[in-house]
Amino acid sequence: MKTIPVRRRTRPARGPSGTGPGRVPELLVLVCSVTAAAVAVGQPFVLGRALDLLLHGDDTGPWLVASAALLVGEVLLDGLTALLTGRCTADWTASIRSRALSGLLHAVPDLARSHSPGDVATRLTLNAADAGAAPAARAALAASLLTPAGALVALAVVDVWVAACVLAGLPVLALVLRAFARDTGASVGAYQRVQSDIAARLLETVEGAETIAAAGTRTLERGRVLRPLSELATLGTRMWTLHGRALATGGVLVPLLTVAATAVGGLRLGAGALSVGELLAVCRYAQLAAGFGSAATLVGALVRGRSARERTTTLEELPALPYGTRTLPRRGPGALELRGVRVLRGGTEVLRADHVVVPGGLTAAVVGRSGAGKSVLAAVAGRLIDPDRGQVLLDGTPLDRLTRPCLRAEVGFAFARPALGDRTVSEAVAAGPRTVSPRQVRAAVRLADAEVFVRRLPRAYDTRLADAPLSGGEYQRLGLARAFAHAGRLLVMDDATSSLDTATEHAVEQAQRRSPTVATRLVVAHRPSVAARADLVIWLESGRVRAVGSHRRLWQEAAYRAVFGTPENGVEPLSAQDDRDGCRRERTGSPRGEARP
Repeated sequence: MKTIPVRRRTRPARGPSGTGPGRVPELLVLVCSVTAAAVAVGQPFVLGRALDLLLHGDDTGPWLVASAALLVGEVLLDGLTALLTGRCTADWTASIRSRALSGLLHAVPDLARSHSPGDVATRLTLNAADAGAAPAARAALAASLLTPAGALVALAVVDVWVAACVLAGLPVLALVLRAFARDTGASVGAYQRVQSDIAARLLETVEGAETIAAAGTRTLERGRVLRPLSELATLGTRMWTLHGRALATGGVLVPLLTVAATAVGGLRLGAGALSVGELLAVCRYAQLAAGFGSAATLVGALVRGRSARERTTTLEELPALPYGTRTLPRRGPGALELRGVRVLRGGTEVLRADHVVVPGGLTAAVVGRSGAGKSVLAAVAGRLIDPDRGQVLLDGTPLDRLTRPCLRAEVGFAFARPALGDRTVSEAVAAGPRTVSPRQVRAAVRLADAEVFVRRLPRAYDTRLADAPLSGGEYQRLGLARAFAHAGRLLVMDDATSSLDTATEHAVEQAQRRSPTVATRLVVAHRPSVAARADLVIWLESGRVRAVGSHRRLWQEAAYRAVFGTPENGVEPLSAQDDRDGCRRERTGSPRGEARP
């Protein structure tokens, strides 16, 4: 069995290439924080020296100026650090979101669908923000540890006994921080997972609001969405308990160490080993040295950021389809061929197509019962996924050998629920692999039988879709217009006309047939009229191609008629001309005879 070839993306180097903010913002935060720490360490010494000179009646001018300068410098550096921290966090958050979204959009669709929309939204918003804050928190933590270390060294220079007193209590603070980081890690990961679960449930509820209202199941749905809330509360309580415990322990130990250092310093002052100014410096250095305990908040931010980065990296490193280096021969007819294709899901074969050929320029309808593999065949034919075995060829060239631009320009898709984004009508139709002019946009809209309702919109083609009250069928026709505007050699239509009435669907098809740019079409069909108008039909049954032929010939088999819910004694299928006449009568409101397939 051949494994689906996927490409595992590695994280690109960050720097001037624009792939990420690099280490510069983090280093700027670190340098600024360390400089502020150095100023904070130097300020008590200068102030103590000025106090000693003042008590002895000596000139204190230069020392007071230096002390004031250090104080002002510390304030300015703190403000600059806050500014750089905000910029660093914003740059990293934007980069992480961009890379995660890029990984999701380039991933094999089947693998991307393993993450629900709510889960993806949580990873790209809350998790990306936590991960983006981690670099600045890391720099701030380094600086916050350097400050106590520098203060401890300065304390030892002033008086070694006071330094020894403070040093004796620091291991306890270190153990508290270590336990906090260890215990918080597991809780943070679980908390983020439950957050994602609630978001996914909520989004499902929003999407199914009409169904819930019609079924009267609001109470049940509310319970389903909020069911994980108790687990979230438990995890949140545990996290904040750990955080509070660490802060409380530090809040007790820091004053104790300060009091102990002050007491030892007082004894040393009484013994004549310290001056008044040095005692002042000793008290301040003892406070700074005990600052290890204040690192709990930064450690918590780092733990959250690390867990969040793992979640965003999962999206970033989703396997993507590899692409080749070849292009299609010029002016090919768009002939599609599936050779020995096998697709497996969980070890079960869901599609087998040994030798299926769709000649260039023809329309092939893919029919079968629900779960027969129609959408899988459509995805393989347009290379949204690769088969586990076999090859798919377009004009004799394997699709997996084509470059990405060539593949997406020559193979188009139209889906039941097109994603058009928050654009204007014109922008939505023009968005795609080809450069499309306004004239081509309008031609494609006419081809999709959408021009009438587009012109009725407030600003016609310049109306934003978010402001346009479109029905499902109208939205679907705009999706068809976009597919027609970018049509290459092959157009795969997976349930792309499911929201259209029969008359509109027929009008769209006839307009396509009259179009000068006729592409080979592979249409997933549920209506017998669609299959009847196709040049050939690919009949799937339980994931296998049971037959390929014309609709009229296949209609002779009862099992084929049963695919469309027609009884075994079903009537003869409509010819293409009969079907056109029937659709014309349906559009004009003329009476019709007995319904025919």
